[in-house]
Amino acid sequence: MAADGGRRQFWRRGASRLPGFGAGVSAMVTGDRGGAGSGNNRPRKATSFQEFAKDTSDAWDLDVSEAELLALATRSLASDVVRATANEVLQKHRGGRASGGGGGSGGGKIKKCSEDRASSSSLTLPSANPPAPMPHRHLLPLVARFADQNTSGAPSRDRDNTILSSSVSLLNVHGYILYADELRKCSWSGIPKAVRPITWRLLSGYLPANMERREPTLHHKRQEYFAFVDQYYGSRNDDHHQDTYRQIHIDIPRTNPLIPLFQQPAVQEIFERILFIWAIRHPASGYVQGINDLVTPFFVDVESYDVSLLPADVTRGIEADSYWCMSKLLDGIQDNYTFAQPGVQRKVNALSELVSRIDEAVHSHIERHEVEYLQFAFRWMNNLLMRELPLRCTIRLWDTYQAEPEGFSQFHLYVCAAFLTHWRKEILSEKDFQGLMLLLQNLPTMHWGNEEVSLLLAEAYRLKFMFADAPNHYRR
Repeated sequence: MAADGGRRQFWRRGASRLPGFGAGVSAMVTGDRGGAGSGNNRPRKATSFQEFAKDTSDAWDLDVSEAELLALATRSLASDVVRATANEVLQKHRGGRASGGGGGSGGGKIKKCSEDRASSSSLTLPSANPPAPMPHRHLLPLVARFADQNTSGAPSRDRDNTILSSSVSLLNVHGYILYADELRKCSWSGIPKAVRPITWRLLSGYLPANMERREPTLHHKRQEYFAFVDQYYGSRNDDHHQDTYRQIHIDIPRTNPLIPLFQQPAVQEIFERILFIWAIRHPASGYVQGINDLVTPFFVDVESYDVSLLPADVTRGIEADSYWCMSKLLDGIQDNYTFAQPGVQRKVNALSELVSRIDEAVHSHIERHEVEYLQFAFRWMNNLLMRELPLRCTIRLWDTYQAEPEGFSQFHLYVCAAFLTHWRKEILSEKDFQGLMLLLQNLPTMHWGNEEVSLLLAEAYRLKFMFADAPNHYRR
């Protein structure tokens, strides 16, 4: 009864007219018969737009129950009046959005969509305050901050500013991630470095969408990681763990040897702990060469900054976050690193079949010179092209992988196919086995930047659109 009373009270605002009808209908529904002549009052359809518009301003001011209002809704209006009113509402809505956007085109389609959804969701959210700007941080843990510019052209500052403003609004709407799809769309085209750390943590599933849960989650996961360190790291020199630790210790100095950050002793110690703990906690695969590369994009780049000078709590946070994000990535491709690496072999075979369908000339040329796909593409799958591309390009590539469903496991196949056919001219110009192998293992990508990676991803998406849902199309 209390609930019924609440619903009834919701509609009561002390007015006496109904929208779209004359005073007679209002009196009939509200119980005010108004005298002897009131018995002849009948609902009269609005015959002009002006009359109907005049009577529609008090729709929420009726002193009637919800049931009575719903019953009244079954009555029909003249169809021409309905159409005219609908057209006017649409025109007003469009005009309101155009005038409310203001300030140029910086927000783009995604930003407008976000603003419209935010306004429509205000009834269910605890606060109607506008999104607060992201706080500035001197150090961005998780995700390298290498120069996000197109090395084959000028930096796209305007585009980054547009995406940055859209991303900030998507990340901070009323304390929740309401627009995961829009955030993934932003990430697909490349995330500005200012919001990449939090975006990657959110899209990987490491960070919860609810802002109120983020700090407690980070605190808990970081404590959990260092509990693993306390439990397992002391056993690194034991007989049954010694081989694993020795291989990690050998591979760490080989990780991006041309980048000074990764040659710092403090960074190498962090990497050793991350990789050893992951290997111990995943005995089905253990440590496999190549996994050491996968942790680097999640780490922090301060270029000439000495990580050993950072406060201890900052480095601990970086280390734990890098571990958990790498774990999330490897969860989706762990069969790449189990015994005999079946995941890698399946993807190499799929790459061979796919290339045979999309570029028969390249495929036949490779086979004619007795080059096996496993000889060059094994590393592409095992290291996710990290040995073939500069780190800045890998980071841009992973923006899209984070946004794609099964980006690291499935979409990567199409990226590799697009990458191979990109070098079609160079491949066909080689006339022997040795020349082909030297080319395919040392492709000239040193000067690649955002433009080249974006074109590569566009071609990969085209291939995925053609073949992903019809795998028999690329099987002979």
